[in-house]
Amino acid sequence: MCDSSCPSREIIQTRALLVHLGAIGAVVRTTALLRAIHRKFPNCHLTWVTQSPSDTLLRDHPLIDRVLTTSREDLLALSALNFDVAFCLDKSLVAAGVLKQTRVDQVFGFVTDDQSGVIVPATAAADNLWRIGLSNQIKFFANTRPETELAAEALELSTYQRDPYDLRLRGDEFNEVNHRRRQWAQPGQLIVGLNTGCSDVIRYKKLPIESQRKIATELLRRGHAVVLLGGPEDTTRNQCIAHGLPVVDSPTARGLRDGLVSVAACDIVVTGDSLGMHLAIAMKKWVVAWFGPTCAHEIDLYDRGVKVLTSANCSPCWSRSCHKSPMCYDLVDLKSILDGVEQGANQRHLSNRVSGRRTVDHSADSTT
Repeated sequence: MCDSSCPSREIIQTRALLVHLGAIGAVVRTTALLRAIHRKFPNCHLTWVTQSPSDTLLRDHPLIDRVLTTSREDLLALSALNFDVAFCLDKSLVAAGVLKQTRVDQVFGFVTDDQSGVIVPATAAADNLWRIGLSNQIKFFANTRPETELAAEALELSTYQRDPYDLRLRGDEFNEVNHRRRQWAQPGQLIVGLNTGCSDVIRYKKLPIESQRKIATELLRRGHAVVLLGGPEDTTRNQCIAHGLPVVDSPTARGLRDGLVSVAACDIVVTGDSLGMHLAIAMKKWVVAWFGPTCAHEIDLYDRGVKVLTSANCSPCWSRSCHKSPMCYDLVDLKSILDGVEQGANQRHLSNRVSGRRTVDHSADSTT
């Protein structure tokens, strides 16, 4: 431990708490706020409270000093701490209850009204994001800004600088990325990851199996290596997609960090609006993302990708159940997806030519 004479010693000026328990993809997106928090509060000590298994993606991050979950033991630990500022992005009673477990001088984002118990903006800066959540008209059509910008505004993180998502690979994971690349493709061959599934919250954010097979077949015909990505819920689905095709069926049951490694081993990722999309954005991949029930304008691809929108006139809707025919995922133009892949391939080829590289080499990519 550094003493007062250590030249590298940093004095903690602000003890900050970030509460974001939401969907794992949303947690990944919120890492884009880390640099802004540290700009506004230099030398701050940052504690992030989230839900398992999101914590596995955040641990050992150089911009996060402590990661806690909603487990009983962690909430007891939280109750022993005091904070100067807290940021709460979740408009939920659970997140508000987490805030009640500790002592905070100033809260930004969302809190509960002590009398009514409803979620309200903690400060006027969060009023816009709060109202967007209350109105489909505003959320679907009036708003045109990505969620990262809206969140930075709501938390009063000064001038928005479009900071990127910020997930980090460990040294052993970099080695595994390169190992998988060597296993999955020939030198110089482009690796296209097909993120085939999504969570069950909105099941319509995944293309039908037959559509996935058509995309994979055409990508193979064009000489690309194709890797099927997904989680445990996608294992059987991926086996159906892979049947009879020379594609790579990546591991789906080894946890979030292993899934992050598989995404990092790809050059391009084709995906719906799902966790896989956010992981690909975080790994700075070229992303071809299609949108049906959700809002494309809420996602920032950081000029590294293409958005393909369904032609369904009822999109977006955010519906958790639907019985329309055809469905929005049936009205996604597969040619536009394939064109998006080729655009990414051309970008990759141009980048390699400029940098003097003859082959695709992920080990030279930066994820910091």
